[in-house]
Amino acid sequence: MAESENLDHFLGLDFSTQRAKAIIVDSNMKFVCNAYVSFGEEPSLVKKYPQCSPNGYDEDESTGTVTSPTLLWVESMDILLSRLVAQGADLGRVVAISASGQQHGSVYWKTGAERLLSEMDAKNGLLHEQLKDAFAVQDSPIWKDTSTGEQCRGLETHVGGAAKLAEVTGSRAYHRFTGNQIAKVSQQLPEQYQQCERISLVSSFVCCLLTGAYAPIDYSDGSGMNLLDIRPTGHPKQPDERVWMKEALDYAGSDLAEKLGTPVPSFTTLPNTIAPYFSRYGFNPSCRIVAATGDNPSSLAALYIKEGDVGISLGSSDTVFVWLPEAKPGMFGHVFVNPVDTDAYMGLLCYSNGDMTRKKIRDKSAELRPLSATEEEERWHEFTQCLNNTPTGNRGNIGIYFLEEEIVPHAKCTMRRDAADVDVPEFPDRATEVRALIEGQIMAKRLHSERLGYQCGPGTRVLATGGGSKNQAILQVMADVFNTDVYTFSISESAAQGAAYRAMHGYARSQAPNPSTVSFQQVIQEASDTFQRAASPSPEAADLYVDLMKRYAAMEEVAASSLD
Repeated sequence: MAESENLDHFLGLDFSTQRAKAIIVDSNMKFVCNAYVSFGEEPSLVKKYPQCSPNGYDEDESTGTVTSPTLLWVESMDILLSRLVAQGADLGRVVAISASGQQHGSVYWKTGAERLLSEMDAKNGLLHEQLKDAFAVQDSPIWKDTSTGEQCRGLETHVGGAAKLAEVTGSRAYHRFTGNQIAKVSQQLPEQYQQCERISLVSSFVCCLLTGAYAPIDYSDGSGMNLLDIRPTGHPKQPDERVWMKEALDYAGSDLAEKLGTPVPSFTTLPNTIAPYFSRYGFNPSCRIVAATGDNPSSLAALYIKEGDVGISLGSSDTVFVWLPEAKPGMFGHVFVNPVDTDAYMGLLCYSNGDMTRKKIRDKSAELRPLSATEEEERWHEFTQCLNNTPTGNRGNIGIYFLEEEIVPHAKCTMRRDAADVDVPEFPDRATEVRALIEGQIMAKRLHSERLGYQCGPGTRVLATGGGSKNQAILQVMADVFNTDVYTFSISESAAQGAAYRAMHGYARSQAPNPSTVSFQQVIQEASDTFQRAASPSPEAADLYVDLMKRYAAMEEVAASSLD
């Protein structure tokens, strides 16, 4: 555990799909300690929830239903905090906590649950023992669920079409979005829905535990529900106020506005300090709780993204984060209220074909079997050599590799075109294939970012994170395609780190005479010094990719018809 003598500490929590994570930083932005719990591997959780091993959730492939037991998350909170204490963390020095949660997941509190929250007492057992009767629906739908096609169609029809829904809420209807999951519960489990008095997102659910009271949904995570009007109301006393879209609520469930509560800005410091229960871990009773947000908005905060930046996370799925000065929602991608500046927006693009697709192309024609760490490293080295041994622009060869059903665009196919724009079944060699894959993936990210409203220009930065950002050859392609410098930031748990930064910002606002003057950038300005330039564009790249981007866009239009 790092030393930070006499400095305030800030705790960030993240309840993601497979893990609960915690990170503590001090007021100088320095790392103090961290801990995690793997839902599908923790022995006590696996014994109690065997259906969630090894991934941390329960999946019915026949219906597309994917859920997690709500009490699994509750139980993980105690395990996580115990691990921090076991490392020697002095949680009494934590002055503020914020959290993030996997987006779109929902928690259904039974009537009377707030009383159970308020009565939590360290002398009466652990959280899951005291809250075992708190939930109307025992298994929370999560973002991987694809069972709500009927509800998506119904919602779009009810509000006047997909374009209208996107204009107001920032996205057309998606299976995983919370409003459609709530609609499914209200339609298929009407008795449980009627028993429910409050619905939380995973993020606000964490704050309910921390404060011992129902906590509000924040604007940014609320933007991923297909329910929140992302446009400011212009209210005289709160010009940046956002409210629920009435037509969407009417479709999703009865009395839904009351069940959701009033949404708040993401930097809001909640009125309740930490619940007395958490004295068992040494927290000071004055510790403040800052509204939680989703894991993607929290990652934007961790990456210190500002206007002119684009963040690219290369992981099992790829994600693009863009700071937008205004909202221009369309029929693809998502626009959220910005988690650190309610006058701005956040563009989000999610791609199914990330690291798993890169691995499949890497291993093409190779023996398919479990690999040792050394063999993995050797195969990635060969993959990198293929990139390094082919020229920028790949001699005009372009590929699209949607091996998994892609989100943007909605397609599943493989396409290859040579320099003459002729479709070919295979490229002449492995190196051409590898570069076609990587250049195609990066061109897609630039193309879609610009369609969301992002503009490359002087001062533009690409901030890369995730496992793929460790590959220098991939970073060079990124710099060439975006025609700008690429920076890396060694954050292994960006959502938890973003929560810690947001706790710091919310706390600073709560201590200021005029909170509106305290910007996120002012509070965490030292974080920007931790980025390192990793790649710069090649001189010939700008002209090359003008033509290649046009050709790629035309290919993608063809690919988009593959699932029609």
